[in-house]
Amino acid sequence: MGSVALVTGAGRGIGRAIALRLARDGLAIGIVDVDPDTAEAGAAEVRAAGGRALPATADVADRDAVSRAVAAVEAALGPIDVLVNNAGWERLHFFVESDPALWDRLIAVNLKGVLNTTHTVLQAMVTRSGGRIVSIASDAGRVGSSGESVYSACKAGVIGFSKALAREVARHAITVNVVCPGPTDTRLLSDVMTGDRGAKVLESMRRGIPLRRLGQPEDVAGAVAYLASDEAAYVTGQVLSVSGGLTMVG
Repeated sequence: MGSVALVTGAGRGIGRAIALRLARDGLAIGIVDVDPDTAEAGAAEVRAAGGRALPATADVADRDAVSRAVAAVEAALGPIDVLVNNAGWERLHFFVESDPALWDRLIAVNLKGVLNTTHTVLQAMVTRSGGRIVSIASDAGRVGSSGESVYSACKAGVIGFSKALAREVARHAITVNVVCPGPTDTRLLSDVMTGDRGAKVLESMRRGIPLRRLGQPEDVAGAVAYLASDEAAYVTGQVLSVSGGLTMVG
């Protein structure tokens, strides 16, 4: 495992859990978030636990903002060895009720954001002949999810992109993998599953989980820590579902 990780969307929820877990494993952490207050709070939590962290503000949909954040992290902490593409955004709408403005924002954050951050970090990894890239997709991208059609498309795109990129950069000793959480107890889930429709979808998901509980951010963080570790040096192009058994397709 390298010495510096950059985690997007690390101010709260799954991203913050990932940042804390990687910090416990000895990495310095670049905390990138669209909200400067949550970025600072996440960095402060890492520092309070004895780690090194730098907060940086960026909307991953903004390529220039991503470039500035990456430059700031590298200037303060050193070259980025591990990139975790965690930032995401969702709103629950049936496709027939949605509009192009919503599609554009979902695509900009959930798909183009991964492209922006990965492209910004990748060349230096190639030059140094090593690195780990882990993207957080979703089981919605593997099997689909009612009310999340465009989000599902974005996450399926992240999976396809990651598999192709893994083939391209393997010769540079860079691994590229994907973690697909199922329903996870975060503020984003609460924001998405609003109203009667959201409550019904969430309860249906909960009933269908064989392990009989929603995921916790730490469940996802553990999977990311493995894929970022030396133990996963021979693992690339893979998709790991962290869903309590909700989905079991290949």
